[in-house]
Amino acid sequence: MTVIWKQPLSVEGLTSLHVGTTVAHLGIEFLEVGDDFIRARVPVDWRTLQPAGILHGGVSVVLAETLGSCGAAFSAPRGHRAVGLDVNANHLRSVTSGWVTGAARPIHIGRSTQVWQIDLVDDQGRPTCACSCCTSASRGPPAGRGTSPSAPAQTSSGAPTCRATPPPSSAATSTATRCCRGAAGRR
Repeated sequence: MTVIWKQPLSVEGLTSLHVGTTVAHLGIEFLEVGDDFIRARVPVDWRTLQPAGILHGGVSVVLAETLGSCGAAFSAPRGHRAVGLDVNANHLRSVTSGWVTGAARPIHIGRSTQVWQIDLVDDQGRPTCACSCCTSASRGPPAGRGTSPSAPAQTSSGAPTCRATPPPSSAATSTATRCCRGAAGRR
């Protein structure tokens, strides 16, 4: 199996990048980094439940987008940053307790776009949500906490920060979405 990471990547590094973010607040834990995948989990508890007593669908999307964006950031060439273009989630099964675990793998890593498949499962290994995340790689330093896309901050190590920046316009989103969906269909 070919290692796809262009930057050093570890569970400890991913965890430290997300201190003080939504990821940490929701209790998301990074579990494993393989040659071509990242795995993390989110607890189904008071932070993540909707009023009906089941995992909030948005939390599944946060887990999926976190995994896909981090995968894209760390597999992008040095000197590039990954920005989120599209995320799609199909909720398959509700979860009332335990953990939901996600694994992200690339479907397509191109020169300027990446598409990641993120599969979420419950503690019994049953699918709960099937997601895809499309990102764009652009030249420039990674966006840092508390900065605008026009003035991104450098991390001390120069590593990507996994912060997705919204696209500049809805026209760009439409084009990118069509591009990414097309790439996903050409597996």
